[in-house]
Amino acid sequence: MITIDPKDNTERDNYKLLTGSIIPRPVAFVTTRSQDGVLNGAPFSYFNIVSSNPPMISLSVQHSGGTPKDTARNILDTGEFVVHIVDRDNVEQVNITAASLSPGQSEIPEAGLTPVDSRVISVPGVKEAKVRMECVLERAVEFPGFELLIGRVVQFHIADEIYDGGRIDPVKLAAVSRLAGNNYAAVGEIFTIERPL
Repeated sequence: MITIDPKDNTERDNYKLLTGSIIPRPVAFVTTRSQDGVLNGAPFSYFNIVSSNPPMISLSVQHSGGTPKDTARNILDTGEFVVHIVDRDNVEQVNITAASLSPGQSEIPEAGLTPVDSRVISVPGVKEAKVRMECVLERAVEFPGFELLIGRVVQFHIADEIYDGGRIDPVKLAAVSRLAGNNYAAVGEIFTIERPL
């Protein structure tokens, strides 16, 4: 087994080890609104569940060129954002939103996505997602080089065709996950293991 001290690596080397090992990672497509009213959209795979009571999610937003990205800045400014689960039907459109645009440009029309009003918060989501969660900022921890944002879900929106008796059908959702590089994965074989009592 190879043993590596992260202090001996470059940031890029550590990135490759982390993103190549911690797989699959769920992909969040996040919409925010700037103080000037521009609707921003961007994908993130440093994303997961924090708690179910209350329902909270985490989002880590790395800096770009030494400064916070539009998503983090907008969340810190407004305290609101929408998290969408990326699936096979919208992953190509979401990928378009990863392009570097100026803060005054919206990625949503560039990707052919359709804004849809939220119910509780002022930031719109996008119609193309089968799952979207309206979130308010619960906690922000600012680090050199990134922000760790904890959002509390204040409203769920679930497509009828994937919702079954309080559960989400993973096959019909067809969520995609991020691997390393430009690679993604779809939901593959599903197997069941009973947990011990």
